[in-house]
Amino acid sequence: MKTLLIVSLLAGCGAMQQPEPLTDAVRSYNDGVRWERFEIAAVHIPPKQRSQFVDDADERAHDIKITDYDVVMVEPRGSKEARVQIKMSWYKESEGTLHETQAMQTWEKHGKGWLLVDEARVRGTEMPCLPEPLAVGETPTKE
Repeated sequence: MKTLLIVSLLAGCGAMQQPEPLTDAVRSYNDGVRWERFEIAAVHIPPKQRSQFVDDADERAHDIKITDYDVVMVEPRGSKEARVQIKMSWYKESEGTLHETQAMQTWEKHGKGWLLVDEARVRGTEMPCLPEPLAVGETPTKE
């Protein structure tokens, strides 16, 4: 009986939700986008934007294919924010030319998980669907 109680307690401890490490969130999101598993990637988008993210990503996937990505840099900014630079290799099926683009992703910790709150190109080829960085002095516009 003691053994059953101990096993039950240990199983219960493992079932408690642990905080998600930033590296896991970054990998899950970018793998989801690369392999066109947009519902998985959307878990790391703010809830109000998820449905639109999936619709937009699904539409783009008819022409844009991401062949690979690498995490170039992770820059924590305190315990609740981080900037992550990624390098993507991609092509348009309509063109067939392989491109490289680097993007800066801004992540914020919400509860026990991390959400991607902003993403913009920092170098390389302009990529459809990836916003351009704001010019100095420019303010973001709300749609």
